[in-house]
Amino acid sequence: MSWKVVITAPPIEKVGQNAVALLKAAGCEVVNSAILGSPGSEDVLKIIKDADAVIAGVEKYSADVFSVPETKRLKLISRWGVGFDAIDVTSATREGILITYTPGMTDESVADYTMGLLLALVRRIIDGYETMSKGLWQPAWGHDMNGKTLGILGYGRIGQAVARRAKGFGLELIAHDPHPPMGTDQFGTQFVSFNELLERSDYLSLHATLTSSTRDLIGEAQLQKMKPSAYLINAARGPLVNEQALIRALNEGWIAGAALDAFTVEPLPVDHPFRRTPNLLLSPHQASSSRESGELISLATAQAVLDLMAGKKPKMPLNSEVFNSPNLRAKLKN
Repeated sequence: MSWKVVITAPPIEKVGQNAVALLKAAGCEVVNSAILGSPGSEDVLKIIKDADAVIAGVEKYSADVFSVPETKRLKLISRWGVGFDAIDVTSATREGILITYTPGMTDESVADYTMGLLLALVRRIIDGYETMSKGLWQPAWGHDMNGKTLGILGYGRIGQAVARRAKGFGLELIAHDPHPPMGTDQFGTQFVSFNELLERSDYLSLHATLTSSTRDLIGEAQLQKMKPSAYLINAARGPLVNEQALIRALNEGWIAGAALDAFTVEPLPVDHPFRRTPNLLLSPHQASSSRESGELISLATAQAVLDLMAGKKPKMPLNSEVFNSPNLRAKLKN
C-alpha cells in the first residue's frame, strides 16, 4: 500500500524537488499543502487528514491533533528544520506517532547569516543602501569590529560556528551556556555568567534553544544591563526576546540597535510595532535559507519517510521509543 505524504513545509516548494521525486519514485502519494503562519488545529487537521506521514513546517501540532479519526493513519511527522516546540511530542508518543527533525544541517548557514546581520548593523550597510537608492551620496559612519567584544548566548553548534567566524574579525569572544566546557575553547572563548555577558558585550548574539525557561530571556531587566552602545542579534528563536521590552529599549536608547530574523508570531504582522521601531533591522526568518542547506534538509525529511516505510528506524527521532511501540507497529501492518 502506498503512503499518503502531506508536505506542509513551505521550503519544499523552493528547494525540495529532489526530495519530492524520491517520494514519488517510492510510490508515495505526495500532497503539497504549504502552511504559512499559525493555523488552528481544525485547519491543520483538514490539511493532513488521512496522511501516513507529514513533512511539517512550523505549524502547531497539539494533543487534539493526534487523538482524532483524521490522524488515525499518521505514523510520522518529519519536521523540516530544528525547532520542535510547536509539536506536542508527549501526545504524539502516546498515539504511536514518530517525530523526527533535522539538527545540524543549517549550522553554517545560520552562522554566516548572523555575521551578515552583525556587519550590516555595525557598519550601517543598510543605511548606505537606502541613501543610494534615494539618489543621494551620504556615507554612513559605522564602527570597527576589531577589538570589540562579542557575547554568544548559547554555545552549541551554531554558537561555536559563529565564534569560528568572529575570531577572524579580531573580536574578543565571551559566552554563556548552561553546560559550558571548562576554561576556554579552541577559539579563545571565555565563559562568563549571564549578567557578565550582558554587561560586557558590545554585540550580543542569541543562539539558545527555546524552552519554558528561556522564553522572554531577554527582557527589560536584561536590556537595561547592556551597554548603550551595544547591539543585539537574534537569528535563533523569536520568543527568546520580549518584544515589548525591545521596542522600549530601542525607542528610549537603552541599546544602540538590534537585528532580528525570528519573531514570536510569524509571519510578522503588517502592523507590528517592530516595523516602525528605530535602529532595528528585520528579516523574514531566513538565516537558514541557503539552497545548499535547504536541499539537504528536504532530502533528510523525505528519507525519514522512506526509512519508516521500509521498516527502518529513521535518523534523528525525538521519541525513538515509539519505533517499537504496539501503536506504531499496528499502523505499519495495515
